[in-house]
Amino acid sequence: MEEVRATSAWVASHSSHVTVDSLGIEKVVESVENSIPKVEWNYEGIHYFDNGPLTVQYLFVLDALNFCFWPDKDLNYDDLASGLKEALQNDKTVFDADRLQKYTGPELRELLKWPRPLPLEDERVRLMHEVGFELERSFGGKASNIVESCGKSAVKLVSIIARHFPGFRDHTVYKGHQVFLYKRAQIFAADVWGAFKGEGYGEFSDVGSITIFADYIVPAVLQQLGVLKYSSSLDNIIKGNKEIGSGTEEEVELRACSIYAVEKMRDLIQKRTGKQVLSVELDLWLWAYGVSNPSLQHHRTLSIYY
Repeated sequence: MEEVRATSAWVASHSSHVTVDSLGIEKVVESVENSIPKVEWNYEGIHYFDNGPLTVQYLFVLDALNFCFWPDKDLNYDDLASGLKEALQNDKTVFDADRLQKYTGPELRELLKWPRPLPLEDERVRLMHEVGFELERSFGGKASNIVESCGKSAVKLVSIIARHFPGFRDHTVYKGHQVFLYKRAQIFAADVWGAFKGEGYGEFSDVGSITIFADYIVPAVLQQLGVLKYSSSLDNIIKGNKEIGSGTEEEVELRACSIYAVEKMRDLIQKRTGKQVLSVELDLWLWAYGVSNPSLQHHRTLSIYY
């Protein structure tokens, strides 16, 4: 995670299209420092949970598919989470490693009860196959074995996932420098922590190492709060609902500057209050704020990483 922090800070200091506003950070921190709204991990009741290894399997499949909903205006994360939950409640073998390797696009749609092709459907199916194959090959078919192998370290868990599952290797090159973001690998660690309330499978001694999860929603919220400022050209692209290419300077800056800005917010809260705030908690708050503001305009990028 130090790679994520360090490379995001590098992007923020060399950014051409996105600026992190220190004054904006101070204003937001002043307004929330003593009462960051606590958002429960499953506050909407949309996730499967049975307090056992099947929950970990569910979360790993969920986070393998947790990306790019925006091309279908009716589709969102809740549809994925609750659709997979219902599928698992109806058939406890639905995410067995051997079955994950065989799903087709229409079968995934059927699982989710979705009436038309999903955005990036072929990639979603490919990633299910990848997850099933590698779980079977290296982890006895069970995502819970990945968690058990990490020695209660979220950092090690993210590292193991990135090493074994190419679809989770969320990094890119920006102005000649490699940048690490690892959104879905980190969100899996955070989901396990959140679901199990920091106990059992969810016990990590270093959960504070996890950064925020750089997606569409968080940059848009940070911009609305005055923490991020966009160049006029980027602002026009986002307001015009024009697509931004994956790996472009604009896209990398939106994501990396969000990570850097929230780390700065976190540092300032600690400095002013003496309280240790987790990036996971700030991310949950920002994301909940974002989804409760449907008019928020976000950037549009076709990507398997978020």
